[in-house]
Amino acid sequence: MDRFESLALKMAFGLMVVFFVALVGLAALKGIDVPTCFTDFPPFKEGKVIQKGEKEYEVHLLARMWAFQPNRIEIPAGSKVTIYTTSLDVQHGFEIEGKAVNLMTIPGAVNKMEVVFNKPGTYRIVCNEYCGMGHPSMYGEIIVK
Repeated sequence: MDRFESLALKMAFGLMVVFFVALVGLAALKGIDVPTCFTDFPPFKEGKVIQKGEKEYEVHLLARMWAFQPNRIEIPAGSKVTIYTTSLDVQHGFEIEGKAVNLMTIPGAVNKMEVVFNKPGTYRIVCNEYCGMGHPSMYGEIIVK
């Protein structure tokens, strides 16, 4: 290997290290949380919203062809929501438009993510993983008052 090839490899490796450090640093600085998947947590059979405190909620969101259950969630502004997702049938996607929330809903597994809704408005929930013919009509909403 000549010295230019060696230099190119060292620069490429150095850039990968810089990008990795920047990615981890920005995620920590911005408080971005990585979704968690539970395989020892039994999947639930129905969707529901559980109020844990004054502005603290737990959502058990069930995905099934071609709907989310619950389909409409109403919470006050400033609420911290812990979302648990699972699927009854096939793999679905779960994305909250306007928030950094993007989870896979997998049969037999439960995914978890926490999100705070400070700004009032309507946040649309969409399935971003093709799940069959009714996929385009699979959506829900979170209404923050």
